[in-house]
Amino acid sequence: MKPAAISRKLLFLSFLLLPVLASAHAGSMELSGFSRTDVALLYLKLGFEHILPLGMDHILFILCLCLLNPTLKPLLIQATTFTVAHSITLGLAMYGFITPPSNIVEPIIALSIMFVALENIITDKLKTTRLLIVFAFGLIHGMGFASVLTELGLPQEQFFNGLIAFNVGVELGQVAVILSFWALIGAWFGKNIAYRRYIVIPASLVIALVSLYWVIEKTIIPS
Repeated sequence: MKPAAISRKLLFLSFLLLPVLASAHAGSMELSGFSRTDVALLYLKLGFEHILPLGMDHILFILCLCLLNPTLKPLLIQATTFTVAHSITLGLAMYGFITPPSNIVEPIIALSIMFVALENIITDKLKTTRLLIVFAFGLIHGMGFASVLTELGLPQEQFFNGLIAFNVGVELGQVAVILSFWALIGAWFGKNIAYRRYIVIPASLVIALVSLYWVIEKTIIPS
């Protein structure tokens, strides 16, 4: 099957995810009468929404990963590495083993985005060291997810169920971003000789500037 045909099918499938997740139970956070399935669907939806459409910082981080090498296999490997890492710190934070201060975590998340964006500009090849970078930054992003999930709350009687469902929702959101990028850009322009000059470098520069603004906003500009 040709890449164009595959891209159309993957894009269609990624769009199918949205109404499925949107149909999940979205009632109040009083969950005492909810079944395990209801809770799982609710937190699956919350995790997905934290990426799409609410998680602009995490979307930009994933887009940075997509830009350098838009091939699906390495992208999904990086996404899995990121998920493993953020699941570790998210779980540790939600179980109270660590208490990451948001005023430190949020600027570091912005710095992680800027770092990967600048790396895209400096290098033109995907190196194995990027997996280590993705894992390290995934640990930081997991602390950011924890602050959001702490605000949402988790039902005590279904704590683990909700935590896993939220993580799966985040992963589905990340995969949706990757598949959309690949279907709309990667499959069409990824092997073009002008791809780096006209897409990777300009887009990475814009993302780096946006993340720099976030760093300044979160550390210097008074709230």
